[in-house]
Amino acid sequence: MTTENGNSSWKVKTLALGAVIGALTGLGAAYLLVRRAEQKGEPLAITSSQGLRLGMLVVGLLRQIARFGEE
Repeated sequence: MTTENGNSSWKVKTLALGAVIGALTGLGAAYLLVRRAEQKGEPLAITSSQGLRLGMLVVGLLRQIARFGEE
């Protein structure tokens, strides 16, 4: 897979690595939520406000990652 500017395999590798890191991070977060629910002896319940807060944190993280190379 090449482009006019040369080899673009670094793009594929970066996307694949990002997908793996994202999947592992999501799996780790889910594991922590399940473990906490089990320790409390209650089923997992996330309110809409907690979901919104988590979504805003993820958006903030993505914005920071997007700005990573600008410094």
